[in-house]
Amino acid sequence: MVAPLDHNCLQYQRHQPTAPLKTTLNSLPFFEDFTGNTPYPDPTKWLDKSVYINNTMGIDVISRGVATFDALNARSIPYDPTNPYALLYADSLTSIPFDLSTYFPNDSLYLSFFYQPQGNGFAPETQDSFMLFFKASNGLWKRVWAVPGIPLQPFEQVMIAVTDTTYFHSNFQFRFINKASININDDVWNLDYIRFDANRNPADTLVKDIATTLPPSPILNDYTALPYRQFAADINKELRTQHAFTAHNRYSTLQSVTSGYQAREISTGTPLAAVSGSSGNLPPYTAQIYSFPVYPISFTPSNNYSKVIFENTYYAGIVAPENKINDTVIHQQVFDNYLAYDDGTAEKSYFIKQTATLPAKVAIEYHLNQPDTLRGFAIYFGRQVPVATSKFFTVNVFKDIAYNGGSDVKLYEQQLYFTAYTDEVNKFWYYKFNDPIPLSAGSFYLSIIQPAFSGSDSLYYGLDVNRVGSNHAYYSVYNKWESSTVSGAIMLRPLIGNDFIASAIKDVSTIEKPYILYPNPVSSQLYLQSQQPIGNKVHYEVVDLQGRVLRKGKYHESISVEGLTTGVYFIRIFDGTKATTTLRFVKE
Repeated sequence: MVAPLDHNCLQYQRHQPTAPLKTTLNSLPFFEDFTGNTPYPDPTKWLDKSVYINNTMGIDVISRGVATFDALNARSIPYDPTNPYALLYADSLTSIPFDLSTYFPNDSLYLSFFYQPQGNGFAPETQDSFMLFFKASNGLWKRVWAVPGIPLQPFEQVMIAVTDTTYFHSNFQFRFINKASININDDVWNLDYIRFDANRNPADTLVKDIATTLPPSPILNDYTALPYRQFAADINKELRTQHAFTAHNRYSTLQSVTSGYQAREISTGTPLAAVSGSSGNLPPYTAQIYSFPVYPISFTPSNNYSKVIFENTYYAGIVAPENKINDTVIHQQVFDNYLAYDDGTAEKSYFIKQTATLPAKVAIEYHLNQPDTLRGFAIYFGRQVPVATSKFFTVNVFKDIAYNGGSDVKLYEQQLYFTAYTDEVNKFWYYKFNDPIPLSAGSFYLSIIQPAFSGSDSLYYGLDVNRVGSNHAYYSVYNKWESSTVSGAIMLRPLIGNDFIASAIKDVSTIEKPYILYPNPVSSQLYLQSQQPIGNKVHYEVVDLQGRVLRKGKYHESISVEGLTTGVYFIRIFDGTKATTTLRFVKE
């Protein structure tokens, strides 16, 4: 199933200082289409950084890049992390001040912009809204435009006239804000192509621009990333025959467009290919896919484990004056120590609706072109409300799974991991296996298992929705593997090759729980400890990894585990409240 994306680590990164804020005033004309290669707003134009600048959340964008307003705060977690029904003001985007003291109402000032609800996220509900405020001369903000939450629609342009004399002062600003019901459905709005100038009129709605829009296609067939040695072992299998990008003629007239691309390897600067000077006519209001044969690959890295990046820079433009920045779009093809189907950005979360008494499993199929060593995995967990840091899971590696006549062939299992979240490189958390796993060429499956009665129901995995039909995902909730029907790529990446440094994780014993279980490991008797008196209403269940209830009863001073075989078990504590505590113990 699919849920809102309640965390965006890349969004957190953009709140780190990257450049000093502009100290001078903005001037007219003002233009912003959020074209750039960073996830934060341009500090020369904007004061705050709570919105997410990206090229994946919008659908049929006006120009490459949008500002996404969602329900995540400056630390990229829900504004209210405990109440999923909270309705409050969320993201904002505030302009650097303008000096409008020399302008007058008859100068015909207009602010225009395009907006889109939902995009690749979830639709805002009717009680949610997207708003625009102007700052008056007395310092107060006045709402001048608003729209209630609505389902997905194409980008729509809005024209706002600046006529009230209270806005013609030396410290004028405008601010976009969204109101969101925080954890209901993510409440996404996308903003694009803002223009603010004098001598405009209500009919000045034409966009005169040749703009790149969609991200370029990858040069790989299936993976978005893999080690270069795996790529080189079967280039014909991994490489596409064509690569492409998209540009849109926003003019009302036919335009002669020149298109092409250049490719190079970043670390060495080695040129790989170039196609330039190709011209053709592009009809008005028309998108064009510019496609090229994939260039021959002859690059040789310094060693088999080197990180390699092919950077393809595409362009489509005209000679006439226009916004030249959005004529160009870049795609980086990364070859590193992981296998990936995702592009590194999550638009939604994927989860399984788990039954109470059975484990829930997700398995992703991968392939190797030559033998290699699996050392761990990287995963992007979506945030949950309340936070899921006390939830745990097991990892299995299969050579095959029982789907379409196959059978589960387990190569490795490791218990138990706890969910974790990172704001570091790639937004993923890195988990290491205790033992490296040698793998032969061919397919294998990396599987996450959420034990029954474990408190790990509905773990949220990052979902890249732009990778339609490329998820290779299977799931099991009734002890039967089924092919996932959710389009997109689950953000789970096997880490192969050389050893790596795992992400640091808070020790399990320090995670706040209302009860402590001791001794652990245990041979005969378990005891509960709590900051509050343990009353006579506390009941327990002892459960194995398959979800089978082995013992249950009312807690009286201790819990006997005599007779249980050596292994890992869970205890579920019921104390008369709505919350249920699940604890893990090891029987010696």
